[in-house]
Amino acid sequence: METTKAYKKYLRLYGPHFTKALCDFAVSKMEKMDGPIKPITKQEIDDKLKLHNVKLEYNEMYDYVYVANMCKADFLGKSVPNDDAHLCMYIKDVIDDPDGYDGQVFFRWLSDVKHTGTPIDWSEFV
Repeated sequence: METTKAYKKYLRLYGPHFTKALCDFAVSKMEKMDGPIKPITKQEIDDKLKLHNVKLEYNEMYDYVYVANMCKADFLGKSVPNDDAHLCMYIKDVIDDPDGYDGQVFFRWLSDVKHTGTPIDWSEFV
């Protein structure tokens, strides 16, 4: 399947949001200075959010799982203090951004992969 057709099909099926498979793919590319991150699972994130009484209002599918792992790769222990409470607040701040828009997390990631030349075989995700 041609990439643009597969991409359009992905958007028709899921909108501008992460499925589990696409999130796993995106997270697999994340690195820290010392190498690839050990991903935080959906269940681990759900448990942390519940423990810290953080409720997400505008999450779609696996967007918050992507955000949690991006925070771990790029911000946790730096501008975001390295603890679960701050990780949960970061997730909420991004997902429930009052001036955000539908698909914001997905489109920011898509922009990053386009600018870094990371190939995506969209047919794997539809």
